[in-house]
Amino acid sequence: MVGILISMKLRVLRNSLKGAAAFSFFAGLVVGLCAAAYCLVVLVFYPAEVTVRTDIAAALFAAWTLGWLFGPIITGGGDETLRPENFALLPVRPAALAVGLLGAALAGIAPVVTALAFVGLVAIGASSGAVAAVVGLLAVVLQLALAVLLSKVLIAVLGALLGSRRGKDLAVLLAAVAGLAFLPAQYAISYLGPLVVHRASPTLTAVLRGAPSGWGPSAVASAAGGDLLAALGWLAGLAVLDGLLVLVWSRLLVRRLTAGPAAVAPRRVVARRRARTRQLLPSGPLGAVIGKELRLWWRDAQRRALLLSSVLIGLVIPVFSLAQGGGLGSLWSAPLWIVVFAAMQVGNLYGMDGSGVWQTIVTPGAARADVRGRQWAWLIAVGPVVALAVAVLPAVSGAPQQYPWVLALVAALLGAGAGTVVLASDRCPFPMPAGRNRNPFAGNGSYGFANLGVRLGITVMQLAAAVPPLVLMVLGATGVLPAAAWVAVPVGVACGATAAWWWGRAAYRRLAERGPELLTAVRVPVSA
Repeated sequence: MVGILISMKLRVLRNSLKGAAAFSFFAGLVVGLCAAAYCLVVLVFYPAEVTVRTDIAAALFAAWTLGWLFGPIITGGGDETLRPENFALLPVRPAALAVGLLGAALAGIAPVVTALAFVGLVAIGASSGAVAAVVGLLAVVLQLALAVLLSKVLIAVLGALLGSRRGKDLAVLLAAVAGLAFLPAQYAISYLGPLVVHRASPTLTAVLRGAPSGWGPSAVASAAGGDLLAALGWLAGLAVLDGLLVLVWSRLLVRRLTAGPAAVAPRRVVARRRARTRQLLPSGPLGAVIGKELRLWWRDAQRRALLLSSVLIGLVIPVFSLAQGGGLGSLWSAPLWIVVFAAMQVGNLYGMDGSGVWQTIVTPGAARADVRGRQWAWLIAVGPVVALAVAVLPAVSGAPQQYPWVLALVAALLGAGAGTVVLASDRCPFPMPAGRNRNPFAGNGSYGFANLGVRLGITVMQLAAAVPPLVLMVLGATGVLPAAAWVAVPVGVACGATAAWWWGRAAYRRLAERGPELLTAVRVPVSA
């Protein structure tokens, strides 16, 4: 079973290495190899005794394990190249399917570079003898399995919470909080790293060793010290924990394959909502697209996850800056962060729709209304939250003088975001997992770095549109042109409106001319 699924995974990866997927694969390989090589060099060549080097290994293993936990949530790049639903009708026990999918999950870039980073533990053990080297090799295998299984279980738990409306909202909140873990992780690396290297905090060392990510280094340290029984105990603990995670994952797979769709509101309630919405929207194709998109923003778990996580990230980043001594005035920048992340996360609208985009392609003259409707729907979904943050946060933070900055920059960024989300969705689409009960926190792993590249491009384009009002604000703040501070506000509105119109125009022209190519790009391959 394991060998068959690994062969299937490798076949799918080989056939998908084209275009954006190929770029994503090789970019991820280069970045991953660099990070793994750094960890390997540190573990192998750091001039210290075995105890100190295993302490460093425990800290590095904890960082890599956290990356496995939160990386897929941040990037939306959880690997579901082989989806469990593809094997639902086969007579395979859940535990066997979980083990097979675990083996297939190990056939990829991330597991390979993680194993390369972990293999330095074998070198640490080898410096103390053959027995410690063998213990290190077993520890590397078990630690790698632990990191992958923890990632799979976390994604599966979040997906299992999507069985109800309340569960969906809770899953979105958990994912957003998990996605923000890189902030305290950055703090830990910057401030706690020297404590580990110099062993200045016995408590921190004990915590790193006692965490499951530190059991492998603890086993090597025990074997190097001649306590083989303790080393076997640490390895046995890892093996038992891996087995429990496989069992939990198999139960979650059963729930995923047998759970029905979430309950929806009664038809009368839905009809009343639609009637009220139609009264507020313009008539014709544009209003129809706006109404359809707004319903998707409200009902689709993936879109709601992206929107809510963008709001939370935008609010927490300045709060974390405040906690690090950035001052209360940093809260006024929260609306800017919200707009940037709300655009950055939604650069694949057509990929979320999948093959359903064919209806737009085959309808004459529908491209313009489709693109403009998506732009308006994004503004309606994001605008009220941003407006509330703009109205409240500068005053609450005691920085009312920042209102011109916020108003000018938010206006430019909102308009630019409305343009970039449709332009990126049209020019750089990639397929997303299909199905009613799909997990919004997992995607096709072949496009992880392509997804990241699209998001970075969206951010750069947004910032470019905000340059004119920013220049005017700087001129006003420095006293060169005092009136420029408030002139920057209408300039920001004009820049945002121009960016939305221009990039939207480019998007619907491309959609009308190259619609079949878009459909081919967003279709989920049968083999995946």
